Amino acid sequence: MLEPREGIPPVIADDAALAEAVAAFAAGSGPVAVDAERASGYRYGQRAYLVQLRREGAGTALIDPVACPDLSGLGEALSGVEWVLHAATQDLPCLREIGMVPTRLFDTELAGRLAGFPRVGLGAMVENVLGYVLEKGHSAVDWSTRPLPEPWLRYAALDVELLVDLRDALEKELDRQGKLDWARQEFHAIASAPPPEPRKDPWRRTSGMHKVRRRRQLAVVRELWQTRDRIAQRRDVSPGMVLGDTAIVEAALSLPANVQALAALNGFGNRMGRRQLEQWQAAVDRARALPDAQLPQPGQPVTGPPPPRAWADKDPQAAARLSAARAAVSELAERLNMPQENLITPDTVRRVCWEPPQVLDAESVAAALAGYGARAWQVEQVTPALVVALAQSA
Repeated sequence: MLEPREGIPPVIADDAALAEAVAAFAAGSGPVAVDAERASGYRYGQRAYLVQLRREGAGTALIDPVACPDLSGLGEALSGVEWVLHAATQDLPCLREIGMVPTRLFDTELAGRLAGFPRVGLGAMVENVLGYVLEKGHSAVDWSTRPLPEPWLRYAALDVELLVDLRDALEKELDRQGKLDWARQEFHAIASAPPPEPRKDPWRRTSGMHKVRRRRQLAVVRELWQTRDRIAQRRDVSPGMVLGDTAIVEAALSLPANVQALAALNGFGNRMGRRQLEQWQAAVDRARALPDAQLPQPGQPVTGPPPPRAWADKDPQAAARLSAARAAVSELAERLNMPQENLITPDTVRRVCWEPPQVLDAESVAAALAGYGARAWQVEQVTPALVVALAQSA
């Protein structure tokens, strides 16, 4: 499919055009296909730079959320309508920022996983299920570009062109496999989930952190990461464009004493000016000057079980339970033709195996699974296998 059925619609970039779109989509019928394009790798944060919608009776709309930053009126007009998204959890945070929050949804990627499709990207799903090939060449472009080039807009419109058709076909396939109610429970869980809590100590996710072991070195990573983040936010660019993770780790391991030593490290020399080098060296110096009491601890406080690799030493019986439970879940997932992580999260399995119920029967195991957030269908499917696995290794 090379062109949207009604052609490429004009980009909505003012209040009058937005009001017309809101009225049209409110008057439409059936589910509404929704997608959003971000500028990951180019801009700071995960905000939306284009929102695409399509609904029967309303056609396709392309909305510029930079020019129209408040789409809460559109969100309210579509309240109660089922939203069809692909990989919903990726787009929901940026949609929430502009006032668009679904009350009901259908996630075509998750549906594909539950139905056992080996490839669940939008292009692969549309081709396998509907027989159309979508051109996917613009997924990683800088969507903050203005004006947006016509080929990009064509690509964006095509992303929602067949989404409702895909939803309908997947609903039939899930129903055929007896999994439709499972999918509905999953979709409800996504739609009703609160916004995620801000990540604690996000600097600890710096790529290559496993090489950094000493507390003073950790302080350098933290100081450089926070300095980079402030600069990136001020300039509205991706942090990786300001300073790479590799450079941060190099500086932490080397603890350079001055600008000359810093400039000799990978990621700091080349085209970096003296003023930039000085600001990074100042960050290193701040970390070097911290009293020991203010240095970060090597690891984050652990909530829940330790890493599985440590179980054999800490609690051999728990390690045996985990091994048996993993094998049981793997066999069940294969029988149900779905990924193990969609059948039950690995973290839930670990927690139940580390601290199993005192009585290993179906009722207590089911209660433990539900307590860790497993959906009713997951509890129903997994409980019998886990009861056997836990009893065998008791």
